[in-house]
Amino acid sequence: MVQTALDPSALPAADPGVATEVRRRGLIRTFVEHNKSGTLGFIMFFAILLLAFIGPFFMPGDNKGDYLNVYAPPSSDHILGTDYQGKDIWFQIVHGGRSLLLVAAGAAILSTAISVVIGSLAALLGGRFDSFVLTITDVVLTVPGIILLGVLAVFVKLNSPILLVLILGLTGWPTLLLAVRSQVLSLKEREYIEAARMLDLGLPRIMFREVLPNMMSYIVINFVLGMTGAIYGQVILYFLGLVSLAGNNWGLMIQQAYVQGAHFFQDSFLYIFAPIFVITILQLSLVLISRSLEDVFNPRLRES
Repeated sequence: MVQTALDPSALPAADPGVATEVRRRGLIRTFVEHNKSGTLGFIMFFAILLLAFIGPFFMPGDNKGDYLNVYAPPSSDHILGTDYQGKDIWFQIVHGGRSLLLVAAGAAILSTAISVVIGSLAALLGGRFDSFVLTITDVVLTVPGIILLGVLAVFVKLNSPILLVLILGLTGWPTLLLAVRSQVLSLKEREYIEAARMLDLGLPRIMFREVLPNMMSYIVINFVLGMTGAIYGQVILYFLGLVSLAGNNWGLMIQQAYVQGAHFFQDSFLYIFAPIFVITILQLSLVLISRSLEDVFNPRLRES
């Protein structure tokens, strides 16, 4: 999936005053006082993390089906009712988020690493390498992300979470790479970078010790946005039936509900709505977090 990147000009590369203020006042206090929406985003995100990673310990066992209790309404035994097989929907929600979040985080790490490393090298080396990287990036960007995911999924049988991470990570780097390249092109003109190059400190040291530390806030924000793109990518692949993973998964719940024609049954509303609602809350929390991080690290937005 093509992930959304922030405008490089909107986020200064290096501002010691921001770092000093954040250290002095504390990051948590800064969020709570000046980023109400960001605080809400973190609360929703950690609530979903607790649901996905801690919740299953409080609901052990198998979710056995009961064909005499298909599409049952909410009750004390089934908080959200049952699905087309008589399985508890709340059980599926609790057990269906872990794999989605882990794959999204892995894909975001991979795509961010590719974008940061190759984008930085392209900006620092320039010349033919830079032209080659830009050409490849432009070619990938011309293909719609959904179509690219679908084509790759047809040729690669997605029966492993690792393969799913690779597919999503290897298709989610182009936009961020261009943004990182632009940011590094701006940074390489700074005095301390010029001094490091004149001292011949070596490309690895300049990139990892001088350039990237001054872009950490920018990288973190785009990592969060990369997770949103990876979540959307997973849901699309599951909905199209291109992932052959078994088990509980919010995306798989949506796909099975559609395949089984749940939208034709009046009593199946919660079976369709529950996974969509949880995914929407998760995506909203990530968007709020990314905006709040930008407010913290961007002095112009914070002052306004």
